[in-house]
Amino acid sequence: MLLNNLLLKNKLIFVGLALVLCVVSLLSLSFGALNIPLKQVALNLAHHLGVSTTEPVDELYSGVMDLVRWPRTLLGILVGAALGMSGAAIQAIFRNPLAEPGLIGISAGASLMAATIIAFEFVFFSTLGSLFGHYLLAAGAFLGAGIATLLVYRISLHHGKPHIGTMILAGVAINALAGSLTGLISFASDEQQLRSITFWMLGSLGNASWYTIWTILPFVALALVGLPLLAKALNSFSLGEQEAQQLGQNPQQNKLRVIVLATLAVGATVSVAGIIGFVGLLVPHAVRMVGGSDNRYVLPASALLGSIILTVADLIARTIVAPSEIPIGVVTALLGTPLFLFILIRDKKKFAA
Repeated sequence: MLLNNLLLKNKLIFVGLALVLCVVSLLSLSFGALNIPLKQVALNLAHHLGVSTTEPVDELYSGVMDLVRWPRTLLGILVGAALGMSGAAIQAIFRNPLAEPGLIGISAGASLMAATIIAFEFVFFSTLGSLFGHYLLAAGAFLGAGIATLLVYRISLHHGKPHIGTMILAGVAINALAGSLTGLISFASDEQQLRSITFWMLGSLGNASWYTIWTILPFVALALVGLPLLAKALNSFSLGEQEAQQLGQNPQQNKLRVIVLATLAVGATVSVAGIIGFVGLLVPHAVRMVGGSDNRYVLPASALLGSIILTVADLIARTIVAPSEIPIGVVTALLGTPLFLFILIRDKKKFAA
């Protein structure tokens, strides 16, 4: 009876999160430097769905939505889902509620490579710049994330098996090294380069386009499909690695799968949106507080809530000082820090133990 009630509760949570995501997506399409009436948003949506309407869609509003609002909203949904689900998976595999994707060097590696490209593009990367064009920065950041994570993973291997404790320490070291090198590059940059580095590291969805979405979609989709398939294995990790092995799971393979999928998803999102903090850390916390710790529920619910949080944060970032916008990472930090402090204060005895 208790299990049935919990399943019903989780289903209601899924439905509620999906409805909220639809609402905030409509608001994201409507509000901005140019406010678009919700009626026009509905007409535009009906047009894309092939539904005939008696009233024509305004060409100006339709152009803004098709070229700017739709790509930005969909990118926010993808990035939020990737960060939320990856954070939940990383916390499960590390058995640490304070873990997040940046812990294993994903964000730091991407930041270092992005800063290097911004500062030295015309000196060392002119040939690659002509090859990749506007997407050189995204490609470099994705490569940097992969290299940093691979390095952390290789350091953590002991007799061919990754050791979680060593992986965390290696991640701390790589984060510190990458951060110091990024700071050194920033110090040597001119004013324009420094502004670009700073704005990128604080995160933004300002570069959203249909090409950007199609570029990261395969990587994000692979993680959003692959990680829930590992939910049962992640549940067994809560008992310990030896217990998980006794239940027929392969802890080493599952660690590698989670790390690879999380790196693909977060590396792809960081490459196009910069560093966006707190989503991967706090979204799984909020999900567990409401519906429990079963990863069959936590992973997809974290993706939905992550999409909601990031869409709302982007809406705030581009409307609060319109027509200018503030970095989305600033908004997520302002929203996430109070919740993070509340969790620390509430559970400090648990963390101390």
